[in-house]
Amino acid sequence: MEPAMKIVKWFFIVLLLMFASLAAYLTLVFDPNDFKPEIVDAVKKQTGRDLIIAKDLSWTFFPSIGIELGDISLSNPKGFDNASMLEVKKIVAEVELLPLFRKQVEIAQLNLDGLVINLETRKDGRSSFDGFQSQSTAEQSVQLDKPAVSSASLSSLDIGGVSVTNTQIRISDKQAGTEQVFSLDNLTLGKFSLGEFATLEYRFSAEMPDIKLMSLGQGSIKLSQNMANIQVKDFKITNAIAGETIPNKKLDITLLTQVEILLETKQVHLLLDKLNAGDIEAKGKLDIAYGHKVPHIIANLDFGDIDLDKLLPQTDKADKDKTKDKTQPETPQSEPDLSAMKSLELTLNLTAKSIKASNIKTSNWVMDLTLENGILNLKRLNANLYGGKLAVTARLDGRQAVPNYSFEKSFTGVQIRELLKDAADVDLLAGTANFNVKGKGRSLLADNIKKNLAAKGQFEIADGALYGVNIPQMIRQAQAKLSGDSSSVTSTEKKTDFTSLTGSFSVVKGLASNPDLLMSSPLIRLSGAGTANIISEALDYQLTTAVVGSLEGQGGGGQDLLYGIEIPFLITGTMSEPKFSLDTAGLFDAKLKQEVEKVQDKLKDSLLKRLGGF
Repeated sequence: MEPAMKIVKWFFIVLLLMFASLAAYLTLVFDPNDFKPEIVDAVKKQTGRDLIIAKDLSWTFFPSIGIELGDISLSNPKGFDNASMLEVKKIVAEVELLPLFRKQVEIAQLNLDGLVINLETRKDGRSSFDGFQSQSTAEQSVQLDKPAVSSASLSSLDIGGVSVTNTQIRISDKQAGTEQVFSLDNLTLGKFSLGEFATLEYRFSAEMPDIKLMSLGQGSIKLSQNMANIQVKDFKITNAIAGETIPNKKLDITLLTQVEILLETKQVHLLLDKLNAGDIEAKGKLDIAYGHKVPHIIANLDFGDIDLDKLLPQTDKADKDKTKDKTQPETPQSEPDLSAMKSLELTLNLTAKSIKASNIKTSNWVMDLTLENGILNLKRLNANLYGGKLAVTARLDGRQAVPNYSFEKSFTGVQIRELLKDAADVDLLAGTANFNVKGKGRSLLADNIKKNLAAKGQFEIADGALYGVNIPQMIRQAQAKLSGDSSSVTSTEKKTDFTSLTGSFSVVKGLASNPDLLMSSPLIRLSGAGTANIISEALDYQLTTAVVGSLEGQGGGGQDLLYGIEIPFLITGTMSEPKFSLDTAGLFDAKLKQEVEKVQDKLKDSLLKRLGGF
């Protein structure tokens, strides 16, 4: 036993002497600073930039082998505002020595401090990247073809800690007149070992022309023993966004997630335990397969109450009026770039307790959509809408420069008065409405949508009223003029009740045509045709109304002189401010014609009686 112990003892003595000799040799003979001039010259030759390594490089050997660098800078081209494109205050990297012989990697520490990157684009188009030469495609191909070292060959990987502090990227664009600053104040990874969770924290901020962002993150991360899976547990992110374009100039967003990354199968599974964005709450999950030609994403999201009006910039009425009155020619608009629709495949299933948008209130949303090969399919959108039901399907093809779309939309049992008041601030129509429309078009520019839309549909409104006009009263006033007695006419509310209002319509080149409008009530019948220009909002309806019952029910009395006469009735003005009028001249002509026909009938009867006497 004693000889064996002596052998072990002398083995370690020899090993220590070897390490000591190696350290002495490297320290005395091999000085890494000897290579600084060569590195500086190589950078100068390849880029034309000056690389400065102000501090000497220093070694550590036992119990860890490592190197420390400091005060490194790489210059910008001459004439730029910032002399340095890149600066590093300090880099420290140390690896435990003895475990390497057991195929174990134990990183004592990795520290990066004071990294500053200044990226500038000048007015003449020159940028901080000018002068850099990339490797040839062939060289890159050779590197890509080299087999990667299998990380599974390591029996263990331990990291004492990783710290990145005071990192900043400044981006200045003199052409656009913008400046952006991104700061990673700190990124910290705690003691890390394969198969065990380690703490992960960061603090990040950004300043952009219209937005300021502050982001904090904290959670745990684990790399599996075979280095094939990454897990992130209870990762909480808190974001504070501020800016003039942000609703209420500030928005706080927090989320709690669980993430699993499967490196071998190239999949990501994200569980969204909680999301709070302002007043919006949500939860759900995302499954991402990134090993395909384009990523495949399956998302299931469940939202609470969503008020989009709080998240979108509010448009002042004065601004709207200015926009309408603007006579100066506008800069030609271009179609939105939808090429990104071809960069992924998406399946989205979304539910929401309620959604408010453009002051329109809906609830109990169920939406299913897919995005594949540049085509967006809204397979289903069902929701409750003002006492009724809404159903929508749609398709958007973004493969061409000018996108095209098609849709079908219907609602049933909707209280139309509340919908119109909220949607357009118009108090025009009341009743229980059923509506359906099917259409298609090209272009997503606002003006072109109206011009290019081609659609057909029907509507039916039951037990309602037309506000802003009292047609029976208008008829009574006309009747009073004919009789020469206006004392019996009393003023009543400007409202026309009806039992049903039906019609069909078609939309072509911005003009909605309604050929068969029919409004029925116990008192009157209104029918005819008209158009509504959806570009100018102008109305032009040529209708006829006829008394089919006694007007006594709405303030009339006595015999209705106009009973059975078809009275011309006009609707003009705009959708928001319609104007209603009886065609008095046409009324008198119709009445005169009726009286003439009565006289002719009497003469005919009298003549027949006399002839019958022979």
